[in-house]
Amino acid sequence: MKKCIIYLVSLAFCLVSCRQAVDDQDTQLKTGDLIFVGIPIDYSLSDSSAIEQAIVDATGDADSVNYIHVAIVEVDADTTFVIDATIKRGVARYPIDSFFVDFRLKDGTFPRFDVMRLKDNSEVSAYVQHAKDYVGRKYDMCFLPDNDEQYCSELVRNAYVTSDNIHLFAEAPMNFKNANGEYPVYWTELFGILGMPIPQDIMGTNPNDMSRDAGLRFVTSLKF
Repeated sequence: MKKCIIYLVSLAFCLVSCRQAVDDQDTQLKTGDLIFVGIPIDYSLSDSSAIEQAIVDATGDADSVNYIHVAIVEVDADTTFVIDATIKRGVARYPIDSFFVDFRLKDGTFPRFDVMRLKDNSEVSAYVQHAKDYVGRKYDMCFLPDNDEQYCSELVRNAYVTSDNIHLFAEAPMNFKNANGEYPVYWTELFGILGMPIPQDIMGTNPNDMSRDAGLRFVTSLKF
């Protein structure tokens, strides 16, 4: 009886240890993971990028964090890359350390980097290759679906397409207005320069909506 109890205790310890090892491994970045860059709802962006503030104003909600960007992870041997679309780089693949530097806030702190993973990762290599096929294209300042340029969540949507040609992430009418129903100055000035109307209600995507997709699960927040 004593030996049986010792065996059961040892088995339980082994199961807990093994589960802990799996959990620890599961939080490591994997190819196909998505990194959402988040700004707390009460964080002042007055000294930061105007486009970031405009995105928060237009797509933010009452949650504690608003996502202003999303990037794709690729782990290649000992190096981790991101593939994303930004004004600075266009669509690019580059080391993740440079990604963190690019999004460092002007007060020296970092935004939140929340990692999310597909619940079904069976075709993830193909999704990442799709994203790499877009590298070299320009950032889509017009936020339109029918051109060759890409904005961040548009790139993810276009890359994450199954072998049956099904998009994993849905589109919805885009909103550029703030909570008061007005257009932030950034959008009016930008689209004025582009010589086009603000594409209010055009079908598209944004990081906030994408982060809530039922096909994703939260993995970890990267700490600094």
